[in-house]
Order: sequence, then structure tokens, then C-alpha cells
Amino acid sequence: MRDTLDSQALAEAAVGRMLANDRASARLGMRLLEVRPGYARIAMTVTEAMLNGFSICHGGMIFALADTAFAAGCNSWGPVAVGAGTTMDFLKSGQVGDELVAVCECVSQSGRTGLYDVTVRNQHGEVVAVMRGRSYRVGNNKTQDQAG
Repeated sequence: MRDTLDSQALAEAAVGRMLANDRASARLGMRLLEVRPGYARIAMTVTEAMLNGFSICHGGMIFALADTAFAAGCNSWGPVAVGAGTTMDFLKSGQVGDELVAVCECVSQSGRTGLYDVTVRNQHGEVVAVMRGRSYRVGNNKTQDQAG
């Protein structure tokens, strides 16, 4: 039980520190809804400023949301991890006012490398996009405290 509590506290602290320094995600209005080891849920409301030339949410904005959830998920273990590669499929467009929620789940974390799946849904539960990301732990498996 104590290990579970320690893991949860580590996840909250590591991701909290990371997001506190993430000016891009803050500027887009992203909000952390939930984090635990290997898992993160991040929300963002689509605004007029996020629309592309077709008046739908720019794919880069949806990718940014998924990428932030991915970053939170793979950094929830404590050691600093960065994205090594991603693939993303867009399945539905986002509209102004949509509340998009990205859920990141760990598929595998072994040593320095991890594999994570991210699903982005709108407020109706419809899948907007799916991402698969590969992460890499940098340095000497330093934690967020030691990264600076």
C-alpha cells in the first residue's frame, strides 16, 4: 500500500513540476485532470484561435493536446522522459467549444524506453484522434528534481 501511495505522490509531483514549466500547454488552456503512474488525462477547450482555414480545430492543436498527455504519462514515473517518435490518426474534426480530453496509457515501460497510447475524445465521447508514442528516458534516469 505504501508503495502505491509513494508512486502516486511521485507521479503527481513529477507531472506537476513538468506542467508548471510548460508554457505552450498553459497558453492553450490545457488542464491536468488526473495522473497516476503510466497514466494521464488532460483537457482543452477548442477556441476560435485554434481553428484552421476550414473553421475546424487545427490538427496541430489536437496533436499538442495528445502530446502533452503523452508527456505527462511517460514522465509520471519520475525519471525525465522525452518523445522519441509518434504516429497520429485524426478520426473526427474538433469544433469551437468542444471539450477535448486526451487519455494517455502506458503499454510498456522497460528501462529507458516506453510505449504509450493516447486517445483524444470530445465531450460526446467520440474519438477525435489516436496517437501512439515512444518515449526515451534521458540522462542517468534523473528525476524532474534533478533535471534543471
